[in-house]
Amino acid sequence: MKRKSDINFIAIDFETANSKRTSICEIGICVVRNGEVAETRSWLVRPEDNYYNYYNIKVHGIRPQDTVNAPDFRQVWEEIERTYLDEFDTFVAHNVSFDRSCLQRSAELYRIHLPELRWICSLQIARKLYSFTCNSLDYLCGQLDIPMGTHHRAGADAEMCARLFLREMYDVTENLE
Repeated sequence: MKRKSDINFIAIDFETANSKRTSICEIGICVVRNGEVAETRSWLVRPEDNYYNYYNIKVHGIRPQDTVNAPDFRQVWEEIERTYLDEFDTFVAHNVSFDRSCLQRSAELYRIHLPELRWICSLQIARKLYSFTCNSLDYLCGQLDIPMGTHHRAGADAEMCARLFLREMYDVTENLE
């Protein structure tokens, strides 16, 4: 059983401009140190060709004019890597298969070597722990009284995911006792 002081990770979330996993238009992270939310950040990202489809805009509200002058994925990832990845090797995401594939495919597109990362899925844990009829991030946070930001904005979703995962760890520990 982990002590609170041993719980260190980055919750990460990507928003995409279209159906391509490489079309990241926003990256959000929430840094958790010693079991406490320490920092939440987000970056708008200019996707390749700055092409958006209507559905994605409807989901997150980010538009081509918002990212036309934003840095590309490579520039943002270099900042994340330089600032955080010496300290953290664990990423938590809600529906990890989506976020991990966005990162991997974008790294391939931009020819970036990714470090070895450990991935944890708060969605898979929620499905095992709780008996809710819905396991979406916003629904779970609402049911578990976790503070919510603007859903489908990367920074807010990353923080909601981090807080959900911390709650899940607490609930797992409580069930073991």
